[in-house]
Amino acid sequence: MRVDARGFTFDVTVEGPATATAVVLLLHGFPQNSRMWSGVVPALHAAGLRTVAPDLRGYSPGARPDDPAAYTAAEGAADAIAILDGLGETAPVHLVGHDWGAIIGWHAVAHHPGRFRTWTAVSVAHQSALNFALDTDADQRKRSEYVGFFRIPGRSEDALLEDDGRRLRAIFADAGLDDAGIDRYVAPLLDRAALTGALNWYRGLRRDAPELPPVTVPTTYVWSDGDLALGRTGAEKCGEFVTGEYEFVELPGVSHWIPDQEPKRLAEIILARVL
Repeated sequence: MRVDARGFTFDVTVEGPATATAVVLLLHGFPQNSRMWSGVVPALHAAGLRTVAPDLRGYSPGARPDDPAAYTAAEGAADAIAILDGLGETAPVHLVGHDWGAIIGWHAVAHHPGRFRTWTAVSVAHQSALNFALDTDADQRKRSEYVGFFRIPGRSEDALLEDDGRRLRAIFADAGLDDAGIDRYVAPLLDRAALTGALNWYRGLRRDAPELPPVTVPTTYVWSDGDLALGRTGAEKCGEFVTGEYEFVELPGVSHWIPDQEPKRLAEIILARVL
């Protein structure tokens, strides 16, 4: 369905039993879309939960502002809450986010804790933990070098769109996806405007952004040791920035693409936090 929120129109997939008494909001990351949760949601529905999975700002054609400054975690969090309001979901919900969806989610639970019952962050740690790793760990700085390239307007689009999105497809080399699985993410981004919208999340990044406060919402952080972008330093630091109930789950031998590689295991982790 389409949901009007904050002057934009978001594409949102709403699924689950009509008798559901709780809602799980699912936030995707780069360079994916809401379909990344397709392997996770069946178990959530079977447990009696309703799921709400929007295509984020920049990915939804009706929510694609031109100014990269409009792509911040604060704006993403405000979008998520406005989408819930647009669906009539005013009671606290369970929140799950991967990659950029995790960055947005950390901001949402830190600044709007009353809107969320639980929080499951996948791959990306609390902003303060990641900043610590960037400041102290040469390995994390090396892993994050790609961000600088994504921030270059025009040049990064040209490179990623070349040869039918060959470099975009290569991003998923360690995900274990077949060609059809990769294409469900890459095909929408072959539209240059869509790719620019997705890359604008990187262009809106500011290292001088205010530090996030500690998170009080019950939290599970899921990290995989095969993640090429996010190292152990930030992952193990994350718990220092959660004052509520906290669990750190490490998945050995799994890449950054946890919802694609281990959807059933991730669903079990989410349900352990939610139920």
